[in-house]
Amino acid sequence: MISLNGFILKLIALTTMIIDHYGAIFQPSEMTFRMIGRLAFPIYCFLLVEGFIHTSNIKKYAFRLLAFALISEIPFDYAFYRGLYWGHQNIFFTLFIGVLAMYFIESKDVKESAAPLIAIGAAAAATFLATDYRFIGIIYILVFYYSRNLPAVRRMSLVAGIIFLTNLVSTGWIQQYSLLSLPVLLTYNNKPGPKIKPLQYAFYWAYPLHLALFALVVLGYLSL
Repeated sequence: MISLNGFILKLIALTTMIIDHYGAIFQPSEMTFRMIGRLAFPIYCFLLVEGFIHTSNIKKYAFRLLAFALISEIPFDYAFYRGLYWGHQNIFFTLFIGVLAMYFIESKDVKESAAPLIAIGAAAAATFLATDYRFIGIIYILVFYYSRNLPAVRRMSLVAGIIFLTNLVSTGWIQQYSLLSLPVLLTYNNKPGPKIKPLQYAFYWAYPLHLALFALVVLGYLSL
């Protein structure tokens, strides 16, 4: 049976994300790239929850996400919108809000009954700020978070149902291809893989750097 660690899952998520961005920017009429790209975000949400559970410093983890959200915003805007644009923020902002939601849900100073309000507040913040995936992204993150203690097959079955229904009522048909990520996640062996700091940060830097490269290509093409 195939067994994948966290490092391999990150590689899959990164690769499919770059394919998705390439398609969105350079070949928007070719849906194959976008279909492949749907695998990336659920895997990132899964890994975000794993990171949240296992990190020794949640505040540092959240700050790192926010820092890369700020670093990535200009490359994101120029790659997708050819200039600064406040109507759509990059995915790191969504992940940051998701981590804040999980942090406050688990906070000892917050009553358990407040968890739904925190979830709604996070979804509203992602929507108001127009972060990538908006409230859908928060739903994805929290369904992985709340199902974290279930056996793997039951967990992915529950996640599949929630994601399917969320996609059905809020997005186009192509987002249903995100369900193809779940069999991949079933192969996770609960091991993080190599713990090499430069390698770990390389996954963070890959996001703004590939967008910056795409932006340079777009701007260079437009200037011809």
